[in-house]
Amino acid sequence: MDNEQHILEMFARGDTRAMDVLYADYADYLTGVCSRYIPQYDDLCDVLQEALVKVFTSISKFQYKGSGSLKAWLTRVVINEALMFLRNKKKMLFVDDDREIPEPAEEPPAPEELSADKVAAAIQMLPDGYRTVFNLYAIEGKSHKEIAKLLNIKPDTSASQYHRAKNMLAKILKSQQAQNEGERRNIHD
Repeated sequence: MDNEQHILEMFARGDTRAMDVLYADYADYLTGVCSRYIPQYDDLCDVLQEALVKVFTSISKFQYKGSGSLKAWLTRVVINEALMFLRNKKKMLFVDDDREIPEPAEEPPAPEELSADKVAAAIQMLPDGYRTVFNLYAIEGKSHKEIAKLLNIKPDTSASQYHRAKNMLAKILKSQQAQNEGERRNIHD
């Protein structure tokens, strides 16, 4: 029996430790998922708490479909809660003009010069709309049609926001790289 099944059986038995075990096993991962969409710590905590309340109140309806299905469901709950938060806060500003053509892509720094932490930090610097579409498309693997439905925008708007996000991300990473090179030169001078 895998750990997911064990947790679900604890919930089914009414074991009061089930919430603690689920939280201990998934809190760090779910915090990471949530932080891709909600970079402000206080907002992230609120969204994560709301998501966990939804998880705990609806876990009895969850249908286990094999190893990894609980983690996938928890991820969906957190992402949906983050998207609802962003919609309610009206923080996402999308340019909904089909005539706008995304800027040409800027060449990002070489992959060997990037760390996962640097890329994650740069993604956090994107405006809410760009960051949300980027995460849904590049990380979650959603299509622009699926993203459009989730965010109540046009598929072309999703594609435009994604291309703009990629361009801005490349500029941020290049800027950070240039800053780091400047600091290294100053140290050696």
